[in-house]
Amino acid sequence: MFDDFLFRALVAGIGIALVTGPLGCFVVWRRLSFFGDTLAHSSLLGVLLSISFDINVALSVFAVASIVSLILLRLEKSTYLAGDSLLGLLSHSSLAIGLVVLGFLSFIRFDIMGVLFGDILSVNVNDLLIIWIGGALILLTLRFIWKPLFASTVNYELAEAEGMKPEKVKAVFTILLAALIAISIKMVGLLLITGMLIIPAAMARNLSENPKQMVFLSIIGGLLSVCIGLYTSFEINTSSGPTIILVALILFILSLTKIKKKY
Repeated sequence: MFDDFLFRALVAGIGIALVTGPLGCFVVWRRLSFFGDTLAHSSLLGVLLSISFDINVALSVFAVASIVSLILLRLEKSTYLAGDSLLGLLSHSSLAIGLVVLGFLSFIRFDIMGVLFGDILSVNVNDLLIIWIGGALILLTLRFIWKPLFASTVNYELAEAEGMKPEKVKAVFTILLAALIAISIKMVGLLLITGMLIIPAAMARNLSENPKQMVFLSIIGGLLSVCIGLYTSFEINTSSGPTIILVALILFILSLTKIKKKY
């Protein structure tokens, strides 16, 4: 059954869409799109380390992205710089480090375009296991922290007063984002990961009337983007990752014609 590369790609895409939907909603609600970019840029260093030391790329990317996210949380407490300044600093610094390391690895051959834009058609059974098991763990953890995370998103001070420990919940959420990037980098690449997080959630924001509806619609938007994008890329011979993101963009544009009352 798994001999068909297109079927494996579809299973992988569905697994990613089920996870990016709920996490993407919190990224939109908490205005963390630039944070997603920062983690994605740092993923290049993780990919290069995995090639250098012959370790699993998902584990390497997760480790690097987690370290970057924890550094950000630490800097927010120890400096007076604004959050966007810290994100810019970490984003460009981690990308620069990755590019410098890449210069030292010129003797190693690897598909840089696949790293940047993904190659979902090349996923294997091991990748599917990582995506679905990792995705299930991410969703299970998100379900566990949902109440305090949502409460701190709506009103941080009130959540803190209620003893919900918003700082710890925020740290866990950033680790979940790092894990999502690690399991999805092979599908859409480090330059397009944030698009998969934000665009379906933004589309759902235009159509939904409450948070639960937004989560549901963002998952539907992600699934449609994957299914239509894969079919389209196969039919017209385009790159799968960018095509999936393009379909998500089209769905977002269509959602602009029917914007629901904001909540």
